Amino acid sequence: MPDFSQLLVVVTIALAVPLLLSLRSSAPVPAVVVEIAAGIAVGPAVLGWVTIDPTIEVVALIGLAFVLFLAGLELDLGPLRGRVLTVVGLGFVVSCVLAALAALVLAATGLVETPTLVAVVLCTTALGVLVPVLKDSGMLGSPFGSVVIAAGSIADIGAIVALSVLFSTGGSPASSAVLVCALVAAAVLVCLTARGAARLRLLHRALQRLEGSSAQIRVRIAMALLIGFAALAEALGLEVILGAFLAGVALGQINRSHAHSEQSRSKLEAMGYGFFIPVFFVASGVTFDVGALVSEPGSATLVPIFLLAMLAVRGLPVLLYRPTVTGAPAAAAALLQATSLPFVVVATAIGVELGLMGTQEQAALVGAGLLSVLLFPAAATAVLARAAASQPRGPLSAAAAPPAAGRGR
Repeated sequence: MPDFSQLLVVVTIALAVPLLLSLRSSAPVPAVVVEIAAGIAVGPAVLGWVTIDPTIEVVALIGLAFVLFLAGLELDLGPLRGRVLTVVGLGFVVSCVLAALAALVLAATGLVETPTLVAVVLCTTALGVLVPVLKDSGMLGSPFGSVVIAAGSIADIGAIVALSVLFSTGGSPASSAVLVCALVAAAVLVCLTARGAARLRLLHRALQRLEGSSAQIRVRIAMALLIGFAALAEALGLEVILGAFLAGVALGQINRSHAHSEQSRSKLEAMGYGFFIPVFFVASGVTFDVGALVSEPGSATLVPIFLLAMLAVRGLPVLLYRPTVTGAPAAAAALLQATSLPFVVVATAIGVELGLMGTQEQAALVGAGLLSVLLFPAAATAVLARAAASQPRGPLSAAAAPPAAGRGR
């Protein structure tokens, strides 16, 4: 029989965190940071109230899939074209080179065990953090916002694919790359099939009838895609997160032509952010090995080292975005691109599971990710606000002109 007593503690934390944060109106701490910190507090490292039992493990695993699924659903392929795609693509290549150099230096000094995995972790950006920050600053639809979102999207896609190709159980990197292409082809096939099926009047009427009923048919279709692609990725020996991400991308492309897309998205976000995803992050805190981080005097110094590496790897390529992004917006873009946590948690958990990374290294990377989410978006917002205040009669720059119309959420 499943045991719900420890899961009750976890969901109570998930309930309490947003309520407590809502009491503070100015620059609240990101909820994900508090959820992980609360998980550390109730976990074996501190109070010992919660351990990861099979019930929490299953719910957290679904939460992990939902993190990547909703990231794929959020991905807008529209800005990824023309000069923007060329610039941010080149920027990501530079990030990969810088990440490889940083990881090799860290490996040479004995600070990391698997430099390739660390390099992949350093290349990512928390796209889910960028969207609300840009929206709140009124720049989501501006040229500045488009470049930053496109750069975050490329980083997310590149890091997820690299993790699946280099660290899957499907064989060599070459064979894994072939399997990734097969999985992408399956996603394209699903999109084409769905668009063709949408022209069938009988099917369209059936979906219309079931949409408002207890069947919630569009939510069931989304969940079938999520589980189906996750299962397919697992069967191919690839990481489940790649399957979940591609399912979200496929559904996002299908839904863009449907009137009910926003309604369906809100229901999926309610499922993910309302239950599964916070359980995943609290559970990540429960498994966070504080003892590994403080066991040796020099271990804690890894956190600022990793944090600076994140800022250098993802921040320096902003120099390539000129003249589109210059001045204060460039500094803000560097800080936003260096913000990373969800993928850090996911990738380091996989690294520990595969025996490629020790718990001390994992704890330091996650700690750096926590600090990046805590510090960098707030600093970027302050930079943008200061620049706006210094030019009250004009835009920050051509790059940061206020949008005529914003995007989604």
